[in-house]
Amino acid sequence: MVEKARRAPVDSDERGNPTPQWEVFVRNEAGDPMRHVGSVAAASATEAHEHAGRLFGWYAVDLWVCPAESVERFSTRGLAADAEERPDEEADDDDDSDEPRVYKETAGASEVNSL
Repeated sequence: MVEKARRAPVDSDERGNPTPQWEVFVRNEAGDPMRHVGSVAAASATEAHEHAGRLFGWYAVDLWVCPAESVERFSTRGLAADAEERPDEEADDDDDSDEPRVYKETAGASEVNSL
């Protein structure tokens, strides 16, 4: 039998930035669901849309922004506790897990063609 997840409200503390925060959602293709891709800091929805478009929505069919203060967060774990449990990535000297910065297909190419 599957146990139902028990979620509790997550404290919405200030993010350390006096500029209003906006949550960003995008839909890449017409049939895709909206998905949360991040957040931006901006004084207005118009400015948030401009920032989000440059950061997250280059090819998105739809891009939505909503005030972060209007988003209620619920989680099965405390986000502050989760951050404390994460190992320090800087301390890990294993470079094998890092994403390669040069791929065989583009090695030596002066520029990469875009779509």
